[in-house]
Amino acid sequence: MTIYYTLTFMLLAAEMITFCILVFPLPYTVRKHLFRFFSESPIVAKVAYGLKISFIFVGVLFADALQRMFRVTAELDSARTDHTVHDVRTESSFAARKFYAQRNMYLTGFCLFLSLVLARTFSIVLDLIQTQEDYAKLKKAASNNIASNDQAKQIEELKKKLAESAAKNRDLDIVKKQAAQNAEEYDRLATKYNEATGQTSNKKSD
Repeated sequence: MTIYYTLTFMLLAAEMITFCILVFPLPYTVRKHLFRFFSESPIVAKVAYGLKISFIFVGVLFADALQRMFRVTAELDSARTDHTVHDVRTESSFAARKFYAQRNMYLTGFCLFLSLVLARTFSIVLDLIQTQEDYAKLKKAASNNIASNDQAKQIEELKKKLAESAAKNRDLDIVKKQAAQNAEEYDRLATKYNEATGQTSNKKSD
């Protein structure tokens, strides 16, 4: 395998490792910091730019491998039709060329396909993290609203209790006033009664 196909294989292996890291069930905090580093780091941005250029070359290799495979297949079919393939070594040579062309096509094709899968997976996971952050904020805001509503209810209940206490105090003051008035009226009547009783006794003695 030539050097550029070896590099393509190494790139494919790196993509597979990266994909496993992306889909591995990491804790939310670790995943959040990891993806934030991937999305905001200038070093990662430069590496991603270099990978985009390398994928252009991989695309060229894919087109070349596809063309080679079609050409070898056409040559082999033409040789079999013309009955020019009688030697086992010649047929093995055609089969080897076809195998190498197919291998290179699959290698470069899977490398390009996995690059698209990685980009889409990275975008989906970023959206998921952002959605989880928004959900946490909404949940916190909702809990704060619930707490404030509970406090408002408690304040209303306290106000009602204070109003009831004030009403009871007013009723108690009214009762006290009525009791005082009744006591004064009783004292007045008792005094009059005593005076009347005293005057009657003096008249009898005369």
